[in-house]
Amino acid sequence: MLLPMSGVIGMNSSMDDMTLIQQSQRHHLVVRELGEEIDLEIGPGEDDPSFGNGALIGAPMRESSAEEHGESKQMGMVSQIRNDSQDMSKNQQVKRKKKVVKRWREEWADTYKWAYVDVKEGTPRIFCSVCREYGRKHRRNPYGNEGSRNMQMSALEEHNNSLLHKEALRLQMASKDKIVVDKPVYVKVAMSKTAGSILEATLKRDPHEVEFIQAVQEAVQALERVIAKNCRYVNIMERLLEPERVIVFRVSWVDDRGVTHVNRGFRVQYNQSMGPCRGGIRFHPSMNLSVAKFLGFEQTLKNALSPYKLGGAAGGSDFDPKGKSDNEIMRFCQSFMSEMYRYLGPDKDLPSEEMGVGTREMGYLFGQYRRLAGHFQGSFTGPRIFWSGSSLRPEATGYGLVFFAQLMLADMNKELKGLRCVVSGSGKIAMHVLEKLIAYGALPISVSDSRGYLVDEDGFDYMKISFLRDIKAQQRSLRDYSKTYARSKYYDEAKPWNERCDVAFACASQNEINQSDAINLVNSGCRVLVEGSNMPCTPEAVQILRKASVLIAPAMAAGAGGVVAGELELNHECSLMHWSPEDFESKLQDAMKQTYQRAIKAATDFGYQKESPEALVHGAVISAFLTIAQAMTDQGSV
Repeated sequence: MLLPMSGVIGMNSSMDDMTLIQQSQRHHLVVRELGEEIDLEIGPGEDDPSFGNGALIGAPMRESSAEEHGESKQMGMVSQIRNDSQDMSKNQQVKRKKKVVKRWREEWADTYKWAYVDVKEGTPRIFCSVCREYGRKHRRNPYGNEGSRNMQMSALEEHNNSLLHKEALRLQMASKDKIVVDKPVYVKVAMSKTAGSILEATLKRDPHEVEFIQAVQEAVQALERVIAKNCRYVNIMERLLEPERVIVFRVSWVDDRGVTHVNRGFRVQYNQSMGPCRGGIRFHPSMNLSVAKFLGFEQTLKNALSPYKLGGAAGGSDFDPKGKSDNEIMRFCQSFMSEMYRYLGPDKDLPSEEMGVGTREMGYLFGQYRRLAGHFQGSFTGPRIFWSGSSLRPEATGYGLVFFAQLMLADMNKELKGLRCVVSGSGKIAMHVLEKLIAYGALPISVSDSRGYLVDEDGFDYMKISFLRDIKAQQRSLRDYSKTYARSKYYDEAKPWNERCDVAFACASQNEINQSDAINLVNSGCRVLVEGSNMPCTPEAVQILRKASVLIAPAMAAGAGGVVAGELELNHECSLMHWSPEDFESKLQDAMKQTYQRAIKAATDFGYQKESPEALVHGAVISAFLTIAQAMTDQGSV
């Protein structure tokens, strides 16, 4: 089960009741079994004698029903009997066990947002969201023996007194800046002590980097058996979680009206132990350091898993290319590259396309790089056949996703032909996924954008895909497609995951599939989910899909087509060979097969069944990490 832990910092143990209530509103709650009888606290004495008569903090006032009135009378009788017995034995100090049972109601949700309900040994109990314990097993104050006495207060108080909170508060005071995280950080319950310590250290160091922490959590969870088998990997993992180089810089550019704008640029050269860095450049308003580190970390593992060993990097800017003229984008790209060029090169870092960066943007970036660096490096760019390497560079990632899905289905004695497929996104990757699905005889029925999704019950064909590309090139809405094809429909503010399907391809952005989306996918009959974007599922969604035995193809394995194409480009230029599209596609298929086999082998080597939902996910991380760990060990502490 996944437990939420708020990123809001700044509480202290001396809060009054009103402050506690207000603070609890910022915490996130996972509520199960509403209306069940919950054992709030079971354990030996030292309880507050006034607890039985005290009201719940922040509980709403309401008229009691007859049943509740009867319960309160019984509680009053029990309390009176207890008081009488205490009067009869004043000289005897006897530790008693107290059991307080209340009904978990929906109206308590706001009060208990710092807690959650789960079943322990067949009994529903209220757990603390911080230490993941209940009742007397609740962690005590690490700075002393005193501790909260009632479960109603303990979770919030123990959060204030925990080492994690103390460290976060120290960092906040040092920076004089309030750290607020809108999204919850989820911590896995079933995690070994050593693996948990790695995650806790990351939380202490970067408590506000939500995307990066989520990526680290998923990797650490996958590596639990590896770390348990050899403790030396703990130190290597700690080194791996710190990027080798982080570059943050100002990007000033002038729009067509002559107004100067300022954006922030990022480049995280995450790890070069395997070779020169390769990674995308993303232009999107949501881009920040946390996203850059998360993308760099994922790219490092992806590159290590591929047959061609490269280091990992990622970067970009919070610049939004939508609605900008060609001249404005050119001026921005030139300003961006004026700072970045000194860190790039064939033996240093070779950037590639990512969200918001296509052929046009890469052309402008390369032109400025060539001008400043004074040499021509064609593999820097990619999409243009006449000044880059392979002829299938833009299609590589999308085609690789379909090849990977076909490999998974082959092991299940199935094929893509005739299967109903749902695709999210409408960018380069999504369009190339549609193309290859049609070539394999599948029936792709959907695409999506930031405003909603389009579904065509007849399925897409090559002519329809060409029409979709025209719509996107003209920056029109996907809704215009339904004006031409009557059997299609566009849904506003919705996602395609409730459409009936056999295979789903998530090609939009990170965390696009949340808990409710995962439930919709399971109910729609999906059996295979292929990750085209990095980390498309939230932790809750991953748990739901695994429980439903939905096979997940992780992005670091299924999305390795771009890495393969980039390395083939470099080899192409070095050897001056000419590859036809058929030759390139054959090499891409071979590379994807090797990647798939490596992930499966690593999973089985560490005890995961090949058919289990987590086999590919854990196997991909394990294989990539062991490759990087060996290189880092050989090269020493650098």
